[in-house]
Amino acid sequence: MRSAPAAIGGIECFAYKIPTDALEGDGTLQWDSTGLVVVRLQADRQRGIGYTYCDAAAVSVIAALQQVIVGSHCDDAAGINSNIEAKIRNLGRSGIVAMALSAIDIALWDLKAKLLESPVAVLLGATSRAVPVYGSGGFTTYDDVRLGEQLSRWVRQGCKSVKMKVGAEPHRDPGRIAAARRACGSAELFIDANGAFNPGAAVRFAASVQNADIRWFEEPVSSDDETGLSFVREHLPAAMELAAGEYIYTLDDARRLLQAHSVDVLQADVTRCGGISGFMKIAALAETFHVDLSGHCAPSAHRHVACATARLRHLEWFHDHVRIEQMLFDGAPTISDGTIQPDLSRPGIGLDFKFSDAERFRVR
Repeated sequence: MRSAPAAIGGIECFAYKIPTDALEGDGTLQWDSTGLVVVRLQADRQRGIGYTYCDAAAVSVIAALQQVIVGSHCDDAAGINSNIEAKIRNLGRSGIVAMALSAIDIALWDLKAKLLESPVAVLLGATSRAVPVYGSGGFTTYDDVRLGEQLSRWVRQGCKSVKMKVGAEPHRDPGRIAAARRACGSAELFIDANGAFNPGAAVRFAASVQNADIRWFEEPVSSDDETGLSFVREHLPAAMELAAGEYIYTLDDARRLLQAHSVDVLQADVTRCGGISGFMKIAALAETFHVDLSGHCAPSAHRHVACATARLRHLEWFHDHVRIEQMLFDGAPTISDGTIQPDLSRPGIGLDFKFSDAERFRVR
């Protein structure tokens, strides 16, 4: 164990563009590749890894912060984040900047824990050893056969809930939902519109599919529309919860959704909301409102902090990110009986990035 904090000696940043295994789409967008930005911090011959799913533009932001980070003590995440906040004031705090900050913060926690020879979950005072996950994919670009095969595979792996995308062609969605219901059997079925509807249309859509026993309607309207989300929540069928929050970048974003009573379940993404430090603050805020929290995507980055989150409902086992993490990160989790666990035999967040394997995807 270390007796004194180590100073950060260097920071590196790498951007990648990774093709999907098929065209993916949701209610408002289609894509055939995913951006990944990896941060590596160094102190006392140890290295900490952090990452975010983001455009390569985040590299420029991280490079501009080098002078704030290098020379700082690696166990002073709060101080480093405060200095970063001051540095980026005129850049804006949300979007790409927030994702860059998130990757840095995750790397700080990984580095600190490695120097202390401890898993991050232990440093955070984890109260659980396993975290439930729900299968997530069901893209609007899939035909019914592929949709059913994907959802049923997650059910066989023990997931008690699965999620599909809706909203790109609403007239097709009742048939797609019926196919999904047949495939997932008694498992809970979630739908995600990615903000494709206006409030009135979202309420009508929910009523049209309520016989499929939908338990979760995610982002029926934009997360920026707290009033619209509140309206939809008040008019959903009784058994259908409303979830939103994947685009929370700051604590104020979370506060606005909670104060407006816009959600039954708040979402947050550790790779967007300020890293592990930001996620813990949002979790505490959600607890004061007596609202459950669900981790959005990037399951490998969430699993340690999730074990220390009091009202954590579950994590999203998102097809695209699971595929990337299992391909490019040594130590990425696999599902066991519908849950994932941090590997407490590995220090830090338990991941090593396979730089040589990822080289073919690198954006220079």
